Amino acid sequence: MKILYGVQGTGNGHITRARIMAKALAKRSNVTVDYIFSGRNRENYFDMQVFEDFKTYHGLSFATKKGKLNYWDSYQNLQLSQFFKDVKSLDLGEYDLVLNDFEPITAWAAKKQKIPSISLSHQAAFAHPIPMKGAGVIDKLVMRYFAPTDLQLGIHWYHFGFPILPPFIDDEHLENIKGKSILVYLPFEEVADIQKVLATFAEHDFVCFHPAIKHAHIDDNVVWHSPAKISFKSALAKCRGVIANAGFEMASECLHYNKNMLLKPLAGQFEQTSNAFTLADLGLCQLMQTLDLEVIEQWLQFEPSVNVQFKSDPNILIDWLLKRQWSDTQELCQSLWGQVIFPPSVQSSLRQISL
Repeated sequence: MKILYGVQGTGNGHITRARIMAKALAKRSNVTVDYIFSGRNRENYFDMQVFEDFKTYHGLSFATKKGKLNYWDSYQNLQLSQFFKDVKSLDLGEYDLVLNDFEPITAWAAKKQKIPSISLSHQAAFAHPIPMKGAGVIDKLVMRYFAPTDLQLGIHWYHFGFPILPPFIDDEHLENIKGKSILVYLPFEEVADIQKVLATFAEHDFVCFHPAIKHAHIDDNVVWHSPAKISFKSALAKCRGVIANAGFEMASECLHYNKNMLLKPLAGQFEQTSNAFTLADLGLCQLMQTLDLEVIEQWLQFEPSVNVQFKSDPNILIDWLLKRQWSDTQELCQSLWGQVIFPPSVQSSLRQISL
């Protein structure tokens, strides 16, 4: 089988999921995979060795400013003529399947050329009537038409009775301990705003990763790093808790590593808002809508965290893909969810939410 894997490059969560899949796919002698990423400039990707000779496109993405979606900047950055040109010029004749993680060029090219396509993304979960919050008409249109595929295999913390898979976590056998530092990952906020807030809590040590940081340095009680897979994973495994936006992969790793979360969803982004409120309803995180000093101070008292054990092996999914019986998702979902271990309190809350 020859697969084209299209990945949305604007969020590191999409790339993290694709990286886990790529490692497993690379071990199969009966499959060849090419990778396309869109949404950021090629020089801004990092730790991409597993994807070998990947290609990048401008694609479609949303701009942010000061922790909010900026629709005007998003519109100015669209480059629709280039997008249509890329869709038209992408020849998929050699591929048996297009896997898609919310990447629009490969999705639309597959649709136009009638190549089988499967969404494998968190966004695909919202194609089903699952709990969501803050979704307007535009949001629903984006979820439906941004990266359309033949089959939507969503990724979420629960299946809610639909073809939705659990997340895969690449723990890389890291030693999971609770140290003294707080990990901070707020890539949509301004560095100066984050520094000002964290400096207020001088008695706490923070390790902050941000795409605007080019070189590691220390500023008062904050150690700043540019995004990097290995150092970020190490900081996550060793921290006491995490202050972050409500990206799906980030929150999934926190659940897996048993880290207490304080989440600030990206304003105007219904997916992150839905993530944050779902976790809050399950008692798995605390929320703040702004960089709120009072909320942070209360959260630093550390409510007990909860561990949800997700697996890191996607081979059941890969076996299913290679069988080409893509209309049958029931056994796949049952097999994967059978490996997930929820605490009793979370199981009880999930049953109430899914009613």
